[in-house]
Amino acid sequence: MKTLLKPLLAIGVAIAAVAPIAAAPAAADTIKGIGVVSLPAVVANSNAFKTAEQQRGTTYKAQIDQAEARRKQIADQLNPLVTKFNADQKANPKNPALAQQAQTIQQINQSGQQELQQLLAPVALSRAYVTEQIEDKLDQAVKNAASKKGVSLILDPTQGAIIYADGAYNITQDVLNELNTLLPTAQLVPPQGWVPREVREQQAQQQAAQGQQQQQQPATTGR
Repeated sequence: MKTLLKPLLAIGVAIAAVAPIAAAPAAADTIKGIGVVSLPAVVANSNAFKTAEQQRGTTYKAQIDQAEARRKQIADQLNPLVTKFNADQKANPKNPALAQQAQTIQQINQSGQQELQQLLAPVALSRAYVTEQIEDKLDQAVKNAASKKGVSLILDPTQGAIIYADGAYNITQDVLNELNTLLPTAQLVPPQGWVPREVREQQAQQQAAQGQQQQQQPATTGR
């Protein structure tokens, strides 16, 4: 199940764009024991995720408004520079000043993007925190749905595991129902010092490596 969950973190904000879950049509002849589930769709359509998405705009309104205002300021700064660059390039493509103009535009844009990311860091951390809470319950939700549906094999088409599957095998809605039961809502604001699971795993690996290095160092004794 851990291998199924890994791609979810990589999806990030785009996970909210997953289409609503379609109901599986009834079929007379199906192979029992096989289920198809879209885990990204389950996460994005879960009550906990959707509620958090609605609440986040209120809880983090100050950060979002500040970032939006700063984004407009950066755009106002870049627009005349881009307009001049395009005009100068059209007038004389070999103008030696074009390189410096392009570099200035790129630097302002990159600096602005970094600033916006910093302003919206609490928002991104909140989304990661909510997603991780959902992932922690997703494994049990899949097991519960599989048990109730009598499924012993589950495939996830979003990971390229299958090419085609009859809609009757789709248990995405069943997993979603179980997830909503296990986790109706998620905590929106991360606790102080919280970092995403991947960061925690990296820190644990680093600490383990440091511990091994210390154990391998020969003990020295004074004479």
